[in-house]
Amino acid sequence: MSRLMESRLTASGLDKIYRKIADGVRLDFGDGLALYQTRDLTSVACLANRVRERMSGNLTYFVRNLHINYTNICNKGCKFCSFYAPAGDPRGYVLSIQEIQDQIRKHNDVPIREIHIVAGINPKLPYQYYLDLIRAVKEIRPDVQVKAFTMIELAQIWRVANRPMEEVLADLKAAGLDCCPGGGAEVFSDRVHEELFRAKLDNEEWFDVTRAVHRAGIRSNVTMLYGHIETVEEKVAHLLHIRDLQDETGGFMCFVPLGFDPAGTELSHLPVTTGYANLREIAIARLLLDNIPHVKAFWVMITPAVAQLALWYGADDLDGTVTHYEITHALGDNSHHQELSHDALLAMIRETGRQPVERDALYNSVIPIPISTSKIGAR
Repeated sequence: MSRLMESRLTASGLDKIYRKIADGVRLDFGDGLALYQTRDLTSVACLANRVRERMSGNLTYFVRNLHINYTNICNKGCKFCSFYAPAGDPRGYVLSIQEIQDQIRKHNDVPIREIHIVAGINPKLPYQYYLDLIRAVKEIRPDVQVKAFTMIELAQIWRVANRPMEEVLADLKAAGLDCCPGGGAEVFSDRVHEELFRAKLDNEEWFDVTRAVHRAGIRSNVTMLYGHIETVEEKVAHLLHIRDLQDETGGFMCFVPLGFDPAGTELSHLPVTTGYANLREIAIARLLLDNIPHVKAFWVMITPAVAQLALWYGADDLDGTVTHYEITHALGDNSHHQELSHDALLAMIRETGRQPVERDALYNSVIPIPISTSKIGAR
């Protein structure tokens, strides 16, 4: 660390946090507040990048993936969601098993590593549908890994199965489930839960489902939805709750900050999150979540340009090619076909000075990493 940077950290009041990071001491709630409250985002980025390079060196991960949303019918009525349609709404849909397989066949010529499957909570779907869905994916593409079902969806699957959760998870694994996405965590705040998504699992219920998933040997990601009515204190508490649960289970692979898109939601009066705010969330997450291996800059939600910057603000993952993504887009919006080519992702990463690493859903490298270039600046 240069004297100039040390002087800047002192002037920003972040010198104590720097010393903790240098000494490998875990940050606390007060440190989290300080990181949110300082105006010196450059210094926060410097600290986050130090941790990022300590954990991942110069590597940046990505995956060739396809998203499938099997239904938009949902009974939760979350105020921040533009994706769902209530039961009986003519815009609602449920994909048949044949339709899901047809979607996958359209990409038979693409070396997809991961198929990401999430959807609304449709109480009319039977237990067998979920098992058949995974088996149908594996039938068409036995080589891919299936990342499917948020903790909210798993609670619904458990409900319709009317069997112990351990048996449900065993059935899903036998069908071909490889890991779970991180959506549905939102913000771990009773106040926000009551105001925005009261029909969903509460905080403790979400933790209980996650514990069961990790105990079953199924790894998952974890998220935080920010940029709506949450407070700084609630965001810090959310991140520390995640860290505590990771200490307990060790099952989280990656943290994914999700910037709220108000378009088409009941909160449409709120502004879209700025690039400045998106970069701060990524940097603070990397600093507080010292036990989660990866932090993602999800380019679909924060734009490819901001995602590139995020690779020097703590992120070491860009998600992937993301063919077809509609969760954050209003019904009737035809712009949800969002895709970056393999070559575009490689170019994005290399332009920032980072080394791209193609991975699978479980963060295994598809191509071996040259040892000589796997770490730079690690300290």
